[in-house]
This record gives sequence, structure tokens and C-alpha cells, in this order.
Amino acid sequence: MKVQLFIPCFVDQLYPETAMNMVKVLEKLGCEISYNPEQTCCGQAAYNAGYKQEAKTVGAKFLNDFKEDGYIVSPGGSCVGFVRNYYDGIFDNSPEHNMCKSTTPRVYEFTEFLTEVLKVENVGASLTGKATYHDACGALRECGIKSAPRKLLSNVAGLELVEMKEAETCCGFGGTFAVKFEPISNGMAYTKVQSAVDTGAQYIISTDSSCLMHMQGYIDKNKLSIKAMHIADVLTSGL
Repeated sequence: MKVQLFIPCFVDQLYPETAMNMVKVLEKLGCEISYNPEQTCCGQAAYNAGYKQEAKTVGAKFLNDFKEDGYIVSPGGSCVGFVRNYYDGIFDNSPEHNMCKSTTPRVYEFTEFLTEVLKVENVGASLTGKATYHDACGALRECGIKSAPRKLLSNVAGLELVEMKEAETCCGFGGTFAVKFEPISNGMAYTKVQSAVDTGAQYIISTDSSCLMHMQGYIDKNKLSIKAMHIADVLTSGL
């Protein structure tokens, strides 16, 4: 099966190993991977900041970069959610309209691609410890992703998966929200991380690097004994 990689800005610039780990899992499952080095941003950052025309320009480039047939897979639910839910409106009645209609249904977040397209719930990973899962807003609310990551994590050998009370609560990042409303953002990070700590988990796992960066920053600042991990990194453990 042919798969095109869609690598979000956060992963590309800060967590490239997460992208490589996603590739390892996909190749292990028999996927033929291609990566267009010309790809850039999906436009979400500009759009959320109110720069809609600039977002449309970036989005048009995205559509052109991924115009080839085949699945498009990303280790970021937030960006996938933006493409799926906002591109139709952005490119309505535009020259890119038809290209948008043919591209957005092919975009998948990593865990949903594994479980819904490849029909795989066990990749053979192993990680000893106790973990809890954070439902990132983009993945949960914009893509409807909830069971896929949990199914995959429940099949990681040696890993005990426990639910925290605030699993669906926002971590407080929200892009520029964390900068513009720092005290509120920090308070939300406290609620999220403390909920994870209360479970006794050693790891807090999610689909989105931006959430994980935010939570790990709070964890490091407060010297807490828990680690934030992307699910792609977990699924390559022990392979």
C-alpha cells in the first residue's frame, strides 16, 4: 500500500524522530512510503491567528504537494483535523475546489490509519510501565479519534494502560493561546498533568506533539516523575 507522509511543523522542527518512528511502523506493516520534501505547513497556524488569505495560500500549496493519488498519513491529529474540517470552506468556489475535494478524504491521522485502513491493532511493540492517554483536542474533537490509540496501546506488551479523570480535557496549549493567555494555559496544564500523575502512570501518551511539548514543559518545570510520549514513539519501542 502506498502512503504519502504529511509531517506537521512541530514534528518536522522539534520532533523529527517521531516522524521516523511512524515510518518504521508503517514500513514494518508493508507500506510503501513516499515523502515530498517540498511540503511545508497546512496553514492552520496562520488561519487560527486570523490570517485567512495567507492560510489559503499555504493550503493551496499543501493541496498541490499532495495531489498524487494514495493515502496521506500524519503523526498529528490537529493538522489532519484542520485539513478535513476547514479546507472545504477555505477553498469553496475557488480554483482549488476540486483538488480539495479529492485530497481531504485521503488524509489520515497515524493511529486511525493503522486501525481503520490497515486493520492493525498490534504492531508488536513492547514498553514496560504504566501509561495514561491524553485525548488531544484536534484528534478527538475534529477527527473523532478516541478508540484507535487506546486499542494500539492496549496491545503494547508490558504496558498497563489506565484512564485519567481529565482524559478529554484540553492541556492548555492551543497554539498562540499558550502565549496570549499564559496563566490560564498553565492552569490547564496543571489540571491535565496532575490528573495523569494521580493515576500513578509513568507515561502520558498522545497523538499530538504540540500537546506533548506543552505538558512536558510543565512536567520539567515542576520536576514531576512522568514523561510525555508520542504514540508513534511508543509503538516502535522494542521493535
